[in-house]
Amino acid sequence: MDREFWISELTDNDLPAVIDLCRNALDLPEDAAEAEEIVHRLRETPRCTGFLAVAPGERVIGVVLGSVSHRDASIGHVDLIAVDPGERRCGVGRALMTRIEGALAGLGAGDVVLAGNAPHYAWPGIDVRYTPAVCAAMALGFAQDQPAWNMTADLRHLRPTAAAEKRLADEGVTIRRAEPADSAELAEFALANWGSGWAGEIVDSIGRDRAGCHIAVENDGTLLGFAAYGSSRPSWFGPMGTTAAARGRGIGSILLRRCLADQRDSGLDSAQIGWVGPVPFYSSAVGARVERVFFLYRKQL
Repeated sequence: MDREFWISELTDNDLPAVIDLCRNALDLPEDAAEAEEIVHRLRETPRCTGFLAVAPGERVIGVVLGSVSHRDASIGHVDLIAVDPGERRCGVGRALMTRIEGALAGLGAGDVVLAGNAPHYAWPGIDVRYTPAVCAAMALGFAQDQPAWNMTADLRHLRPTAAAEKRLADEGVTIRRAEPADSAELAEFALANWGSGWAGEIVDSIGRDRAGCHIAVENDGTLLGFAAYGSSRPSWFGPMGTTAAARGRGIGSILLRRCLADQRDSGLDSAQIGWVGPVPFYSSAVGARVERVFFLYRKQL
């Protein structure tokens, strides 16, 4: 079906209309509820670019956001694409994808991926429940890459941490909330132990509204571990890490539960543990369960 619309470049003045569109176009309630946070977070991404599909009457009926990978400048990311439910199957999504692929190629990308560009991301990839998006990716020539998954943690029955924290204190380990003054040391700590992927997320979680980070520190000042939440979305937990030498002491479980308690106290009943690696740990520590599964896609430009 033919539909009259045009594509225009996204500006910050368009963000209220984009947020309204996403509240209506993101089919999963947990995503629609955080539409404002998602749009603003993705818009903060360095080298972000975006386009709108606009119908007569200046009505925004579609949006796409993309960015160049923080780790590899030859890779472009499609961070968000949303089309008004009443305007689907009219070529809007395809037109937006064509424009963003051209823009990313112009920024030097040789490949484009439908995958999160951490630390500024809203999803690891396409949630499998967004079936039209999965079908569109295949129709547009994308090949499926490795999947990813989230775990859901019920925040209503978290075990307290006071007794475990007291035990660690007796062993010379302090568990505390990270402060802005800790940011540089934490970034170096993450880079030294886990590479470049987490440093930005940790720093972004400190001082951000509805976000935070907790750390474990030896009495001599040595960092042993961290756990962060809210850097990508308020209801999402992660990343977290404990040094190999400090594992087996219950530090990770305490840091995790302290973060989840913050999220509970902000009014949430559940949290998403994003882009999970160690499934057994989260299942054992807080009874989390695998729930959201994402397909990641790649295409050569």
